[in-house]
Amino acid sequence: MTNVKRALITNRDNVPEKIKPILKDNWKNAQRKKIICIGSSTGGPKALQEVLTVLPKSIKAPILIVQHMPAGFTKSLANRLDALSEITVKEAEDGEYIKDGVAYIAPGNHHLVLKQVGNELAISLNHSPPIKGHRPSVDMMFESLSHFSEYDKIAVILTGMGADGSKGLIELKTKGNVKAIAESENSCIVFGMPKSAISTNLVDEITDLNHVAKTIMKCMG
Repeated sequence: MTNVKRALITNRDNVPEKIKPILKDNWKNAQRKKIICIGSSTGGPKALQEVLTVLPKSIKAPILIVQHMPAGFTKSLANRLDALSEITVKEAEDGEYIKDGVAYIAPGNHHLVLKQVGNELAISLNHSPPIKGHRPSVDMMFESLSHFSEYDKIAVILTGMGADGSKGLIELKTKGNVKAIAESENSCIVFGMPKSAISTNLVDEITDLNHVAKTIMKCMG
């Protein structure tokens, strides 16, 4: 499968005016704290396996994941991925502090957002109404992360139906330092979510699934 990695923020006339100043060079300080956030839907469990099993245990960032799944299925997904990965993978729990090298999968039927607790960030789960039919919602997770400007974010949109994540990506890009990665059409089961994200003209890299983890690590510096 051919890698389709390329920078996407090229036509700046299509980028909202308030975002343009952030695009100049927002990734110079490799010492800044980072958070990786991933959204996926149809075909996502296999895609997440392809990505998470390649990430090293020593990765200096927590990983937040929204995978569209019904309640009761996300825990078994997390357990299976944990057994296959160097990093720790778990179903997110309300109130737990996020740690580097740990991937937190939003439980089915729960939105996942972050809250500040002292000098740390903690997970907050809620049952607020679905966003465009989704709970958990990638848009809600991304929008929550956008409020923590002291963290750089690596936002990843993998295979999935619909447009979840594109609105949240705009919020992320508006408010902070973000590198956005979208899975290519070549490897997607369903290209809807990545295609919608790409249409914002705010995606930095498009890449085949088997290169997503490598692209994340490149962004980590």
